[in-house]
Amino acid sequence: MQPYEFSHNGSSYLGPQGEPPLSRTGFIILSIIMALFTGPAIVLNATVIIVSLMHKQLRQPLNFALVNMAVADLGTAMTGGVLSVVNNAQGYFSLGRTGCVLEGFAVSLCGITSLCTVALIALERMFVVCKPLGQITFQKKHAAGGIALSWLWSLTWNLPPLFGWGRYELEGVGTSCAPDWHNKDPHNVSYILVYFTVCFAFPFVIIVASYTKLMWTLRQVSRMACVESGAVAKGEMKVAFMVVLMVITFLISWMPYASLALVVVCNPDLSIHPLLGTVPVYLAKSSTVYNPIIYIYLNKQFRKYALPFLLCGRAATVEDEESENATTVETKQVSPA
Repeated sequence: MQPYEFSHNGSSYLGPQGEPPLSRTGFIILSIIMALFTGPAIVLNATVIIVSLMHKQLRQPLNFALVNMAVADLGTAMTGGVLSVVNNAQGYFSLGRTGCVLEGFAVSLCGITSLCTVALIALERMFVVCKPLGQITFQKKHAAGGIALSWLWSLTWNLPPLFGWGRYELEGVGTSCAPDWHNKDPHNVSYILVYFTVCFAFPFVIIVASYTKLMWTLRQVSRMACVESGAVAKGEMKVAFMVVLMVITFLISWMPYASLALVVVCNPDLSIHPLLGTVPVYLAKSSTVYNPIIYIYLNKQFRKYALPFLLCGRAATVEDEESENATTVETKQVSPA
């Protein structure tokens, strides 16, 4: 797949033969599609952040990671989402080479931080439910440390292109930027392979391992609950369902993009139409709208405060508050049979 190049004025994006990668109508359609995802993503992620700041009941250590995900997703929507809408409406990337590098860096930084936060949530759930280190209380310092690590990890692996190892380049139909998956230079290929391993494969392994352990433990709790009380098992199953759904939707959004990038790196002579290369890009950016929807509608405690906020203070129907604190449920000591 041969990448496009900036034109002489540094703002247009033309193909190898000097032709635009998509018709004017096609660009407008892409702009509208991206706007349909970006608008709700900004509103919903901002709601998660604002409502959490307004109500101390939501400022629990186990909620910190979810708020951090909202911050990262909001950053992705405000940079990659809004710029994609504007650039597609214009039919070209309007910020020049410097703008491309800055946009690619910002979107990648927030996107990988969000993925790392998914892994952090999986680890948190596993430690709280399975207690592999015994009765250790999950405190604010643990949550803050995990959040700091997610941003530091993302920053560490997205800075190299700014200093010569790898680079940020236009992708798809040329209205957004990302790490250059197409360059055949060994120096660039080495960065992409390392980037894929530490920023996609490594968090994915953590997620799978954590949830495998979590689901096995919950199964043991459910068996015990048949004899004792089903309250603990029911509460934990709701939490598990919420976070597993978040993971699944995130992977559905990001895996096509990561897979396409790896295929292109391994087979750089593969011919892929720019529009086909754009679909995984926009699918990845659409992930910013899924997490707050899952968080708001599957967490009774959060929904209690978020819906009135979204409805501008009007009364909203609130379900009974049984097992209300879904994300901070205190798990009893588990002793699998």
